[in-house]
Amino acid sequence: MIGWLIRLICGSRFTVTALLIPLTFGTAAWQFQAMRYSGKLAHAEAALATYQAQVATAQAQLTEAQAKVVTKVEVQYRDRIKVVKEKGETIIREVPVYVTEQDASRFGVNVGFVRVYNAAFTGESAGSATEFDREPASLSLTELGEVSAFNAGVCRQWREQALGWRIFYRRLQEMEDQY
Repeated sequence: MIGWLIRLICGSRFTVTALLIPLTFGTAAWQFQAMRYSGKLAHAEAALATYQAQVATAQAQLTEAQAKVVTKVEVQYRDRIKVVKEKGETIIREVPVYVTEQDASRFGVNVGFVRVYNAAFTGESAGSATEFDREPASLSLTELGEVSAFNAGVCRQWREQALGWRIFYRRLQEMEDQY
């Protein structure tokens, strides 16, 4: 096979130069295309690097803005919860003023009331009433007032916390829309 190629080259009218000319032009065309595409590739890589830098800057700005929102909202709702808790504790301390020992001795709390009260907080049915429900409970009106005031205070604290979370998420969403 190689011998045939050598005879073709040496024994024919074509010279080695004539065979190298198309090879040279092919190589030159290949180099030209490579330079053309490498320039486009370099331009695309530079654009990508610029875009990635812009994304990183925007992400850093968003993270900083979110941190400010978190701090601001948390301080606000924690302050509101603190006020609600203090008001609740004040109300609990005032229960004996409004429900005296004389009131507690005159008006009793029966077992049925306690069952219904507990059922309301568990979400379960109190069950059917029995004769035992008419018996006096070992809970005075003063204790009932304190427990009710405490439960109401906790519910108001949860409300403030839920409102704080709602504001928090809304402000985070606003921050993300800006970036």
